[in-house]
Amino acid sequence: MPSGLGIKQPSVTEVTGTVIMMDDPHDTASKGHSEDQDVLSSHRESLTVKRTDTGVLLVPQPHDSPNDPLNWPVWKRDLMLLTIGFQSFLGGGQSPLLAAGMNALEVEFDKKLATVSYLVGGFMLSLGVGSVFASPTAVLYGKRLVYLFGILLFLLGSIWGGASKSFGSLMGARVMTGFGASPTECLPSSTIAEIYFAHERAYRVGIYTMLMLGGKNIIPLLSGLVFQYLDRHWLFWIQAMFLGGTLIMTFLFVPDTFWDRSPTPNKRSQLESEAAKAVKTYHPPEQRPNAFALARPSTNNVLDLESLSSSINNTGNINSDPVGITNLELESQKTHEHAVKQTYAQEIALYSGRHTIDSWWMVALRPFVLYTYPSVLFGSFIYCFAVVWLIVISETISETFRGEGYGYDQQTVGLFYVSPFVGGILGSLTAGLVSDRLTRFMIAKNNGVYEPEFRLLMIIPATFFISFGLIGFGWSSDVKDLWIGPVIFFGCLSFGSSMASTTAITFTVDSYKMFAAESLVSFNFLKNFMGFIFSLFNIDFIHARSQRTAFITYGCIQLFVSLFAIPLYIYGKKMRSWTDEKELLRRLYHEDNVPRNVYKESIKEVTKNEASSPQSSTSPANNTAYNSDNEKKSSETSNRDDSFASNDTTPQNQA
Repeated sequence: MPSGLGIKQPSVTEVTGTVIMMDDPHDTASKGHSEDQDVLSSHRESLTVKRTDTGVLLVPQPHDSPNDPLNWPVWKRDLMLLTIGFQSFLGGGQSPLLAAGMNALEVEFDKKLATVSYLVGGFMLSLGVGSVFASPTAVLYGKRLVYLFGILLFLLGSIWGGASKSFGSLMGARVMTGFGASPTECLPSSTIAEIYFAHERAYRVGIYTMLMLGGKNIIPLLSGLVFQYLDRHWLFWIQAMFLGGTLIMTFLFVPDTFWDRSPTPNKRSQLESEAAKAVKTYHPPEQRPNAFALARPSTNNVLDLESLSSSINNTGNINSDPVGITNLELESQKTHEHAVKQTYAQEIALYSGRHTIDSWWMVALRPFVLYTYPSVLFGSFIYCFAVVWLIVISETISETFRGEGYGYDQQTVGLFYVSPFVGGILGSLTAGLVSDRLTRFMIAKNNGVYEPEFRLLMIIPATFFISFGLIGFGWSSDVKDLWIGPVIFFGCLSFGSSMASTTAITFTVDSYKMFAAESLVSFNFLKNFMGFIFSLFNIDFIHARSQRTAFITYGCIQLFVSLFAIPLYIYGKKMRSWTDEKELLRRLYHEDNVPRNVYKESIKEVTKNEASSPQSSTSPANNTAYNSDNEKKSSETSNRDDSFASNDTTPQNQA
């Protein structure tokens, strides 16, 4: 098939991640369905949906229950956000916490700097392993329980760190803090998605990002002051004080946010199903790729016409009743209109029940299986190295600027983190603004079709600034240039790292929205694992080969990894089609969630059609592969309760 803007096209037209966002003016086939679209529009206009006082559509639509988190007062939700955000502030600053005092720890414990750097690697390894345990537990039993248990471990680890008097004891404390901080890394974005409407999230995500980013750059700045005027023990005592206050705030003001948004049969959903019947090109959710992952949604857009399947085919054969509405009494059984508001004691209960029928091990293994998806694997490495390079510098910055040639004190070394703080903020803002505008331009050039590979164009400036920053920092600090040189290069590295991490997340999430939560766990695990690996040899490598050689090597590694964006841009859509066909994650979902693999059947049908008629169209409108075999399966499907609904683009359970 012809390529669109250099992207090779697979033999099927419906591929996960590809979205038609604007009508193609040259597509005559789409004009033939204008009458269908008019019918759909008239039905959509007739639906009564909830809006704000200013007319903004509420997405997802809240239930008529005071217990729905989306119906909570704004002040209550914002207080939750600030509490969780402060947890992320403290957790985000743990990797570079000891950066300004590495030389002091070297003297205190009489250990080589390479050995002292294990305090960073050990923390990161436990942080990654902890996320693997925290995420599936939160999916099954709720986030509140995991948040509280994590902060308690974090607090105990800090107390242990303050009381520790040996290197081994401090290492044990760092490992405990890693496990305790893991929920603050893998769950907050999911919580934000569950308590805010789509139009409210951008501002709140910005607040959360600023707090997390601030922790990674402000805490090492403050720790430099503590190392200078107090000692290492007070660093952990002060941290324990803040964590104690955070534990109390979390217990009092962060209830569990789980809410089952499975579609409820009612008059509105009946109208949606009737509207869907009139659209020949509509494909029910269970007839789409990776349908097994959509079975238990946490959000639902009622205007996506995906809350109920109508089993439509091109010949007009449809069920007499929409699937799931065979009994209108279900409406009165599932209504939330008369729900009793929970008491405060019920809201802050530690245990709220089991939330999914999936096994714990199923949820825990999904992030690892996702490494077989090329888009997720590439995004994981880009995100991983974007953070690892900052950690590499945190392990060496104290020795670099306190040693011969500079001789700065610990306070000054901590102040050098102002540069990456500013660079990180500018990088995040630039990535968002430029990427969105560039993507809209590419969509217009691609006749209104969005491909996630468009996001990969931002890898070009991100790679430049990362490699430029790494090589410049290593070279200038090695030859002892004026302090402003390495510090500016440090800021450039942070600028590129923020841009790269943002690009990696948006590309991967846009490629597989239904696996967004699992993908982010894949990112964090690889990042923490690689951070641990680099801590084992980074210092020795620099001492053996010089700082200049080491950082030039790191810059070349970044360039090498980024070059894989080129084949991924060209063949990425074909790779996504391959993963749709294989459905490698299918076995990690409970069998009750898994419908028959209609997508594989469509692949076979497309191959059969192409063999019989090479000129035949493979568009969804003409391709019978996308049509349900309703005549043969009507008795089977009419009894199947359709629980599929559209996923929101924001990660829900970051597991």
